[in-house]
Amino acid sequence: MHSTESQQNQQNPQSVTDPQVQAEDLLNLHDSPLARALYISAGFLALFLGLLGAILPVLPTTPFILLAAACFARGSEHFHRKLIENRITGPIIVEWCRYRSIPYAVKRWVYLLMTLSFGSSILIVPELWQKIMLIVIGSILAFYIWRIPVRDISNP
Repeated sequence: MHSTESQQNQQNPQSVTDPQVQAEDLLNLHDSPLARALYISAGFLALFLGLLGAILPVLPTTPFILLAAACFARGSEHFHRKLIENRITGPIIVEWCRYRSIPYAVKRWVYLLMTLSFGSSILIVPELWQKIMLIVIGSILAFYIWRIPVRDISNP
């Protein structure tokens, strides 16, 4: 960050949390129109898989949303801005891109939704090996999420 930009951010901390500023900071469009089209296609595929992950118990949501944000950052300012300005996905994407962490409240929601989806799936599947497989996958996923750092939002 340039020193004048840093001074402006210190004087006006609101600009750091402004979604438009965040979208511009993360945007890095590719020069080639063909590459941008491929990035946009990959972004929509990742977004679709992320939306499926919100419904299906074994498919994760957050990594696909982060992938969609990365693809849109290289392919389309419009779609990237829409994802960053979304009240649900925007703060999570910016937090991950800037600090490689997730907010504590998001982590709690992840554990709750994961417990509900894996728990209901374990109750539904008939075979013991399927139940064991779901327990193992859920445990690995819970361990991975546990390892993701949580940043105290009050200390930017």
